[in-house]
Amino acid sequence: MKVRTTVRAAATAALLCLAAVACGPDGGAQDDRSGRTGKGAAGTGAPASPADGAPASSRPPAPAPTSDGRTLTEAGLTEVALTTGELPGWEIDPLQGTEERGTEKPDDDACRPLTAVINGSPEPAPAATVFRTAVDTAEEGQEDQTVVTEILTSHHPGDAGQLLHTVRDAVRACAGGFRTTSEDGPSTYTEVKELPAPDAGQEAFAYQVTGSLEGDRVPLVFHLVRTGSTVVTFYAANYLADTVPEIPAALVTAQAARLP
Repeated sequence: MKVRTTVRAAATAALLCLAAVACGPDGGAQDDRSGRTGKGAAGTGAPASPADGAPASSRPPAPAPTSDGRTLTEAGLTEVALTTGELPGWEIDPLQGTEERGTEKPDDDACRPLTAVINGSPEPAPAATVFRTAVDTAEEGQEDQTVVTEILTSHHPGDAGQLLHTVRDAVRACAGGFRTTSEDGPSTYTEVKELPAPDAGQEAFAYQVTGSLEGDRVPLVFHLVRTGSTVVTFYAANYLADTVPEIPAALVTAQAARLP
């Protein structure tokens, strides 16, 4: 199977459960590990560094972004979503197969905000949603080519901030891990922890959820960035090794800069 085909299949399958670990990882996995990619589906494990390479302490703080507070329609989200050619080195396309979402339900309701993101349906329920997959073309042909799934959601007044608030609380409440059930069977997540947030948007939060697939540790990384009533959820997972995925800072900041 060609790498590009593998990458696309991995991104689509990841969205359907938004993590392959949500598809029966406790001995009932339906995933073919040879059909998964690395870096994004994963990364190098190092936190994303500033795009200009300068230490954060030596750079002046960026001005806080402003927002008109609009609740975008699906057409509006499509307009602000990055496309191929707008960020050098990245191919960005609509993600196919998004009609179906994951069905994860946690045993502990405190972890529900985390499973909602894993399912591809962040809560509170958005007014509109579009999905994108971003591929690092500089890594063309590599088995571990970086692929990042993006979920752009628009929200009614107050709901976008509530989304980040509830996810933050869930990361703290579920630090020791949690179990879920779905149409595909039970799943186990062994650890949840906060990560350094990206410097983007009016508000940002990042965290890692560690699952398992056929007994192997699978790190999943999520970056949530809000400006006004719009949230972008960036997702990457590593199916080839247990190193923590990287979501490149350049992608996050470029997409965040387009939010109204």
